[in-house]
Amino acid sequence: MKRTYIKLRCSLYEKKLLRKRAELAGLSLSEYCRSSALGKTVIERLTEEQLEQYKMLVKYKGNFTRIGNMFRKHNPKLASEVEQLAEEIRTPSFQHHHHSF
Repeated sequence: MKRTYIKLRCSLYEKKLLRKRAELAGLSLSEYCRSSALGKTVIERLTEEQLEQYKMLVKYKGNFTRIGNMFRKHNPKLASEVEQLAEEIRTPSFQHHHHSF
């Protein structure tokens, strides 16, 4: 049972920032401050949008790895692969294309 208090002075900005971080981690302000102060790793949950962007980056990492391999092996398909990826990145709706290579 938690019965004792620690008062913490901070600026209004810091308080807002701490609140926001606690919210992102799905914790109360107290829980967040306690976990942080006790050196526990506080993991912020990703928003849907961030998750989408992360998946996209992982996908592009795969693309670039494949391009790198082709480059090393002097694969003739290299140029078209690079052009295709560049086109995909340029197209605004690129998040919605899921290629299976």
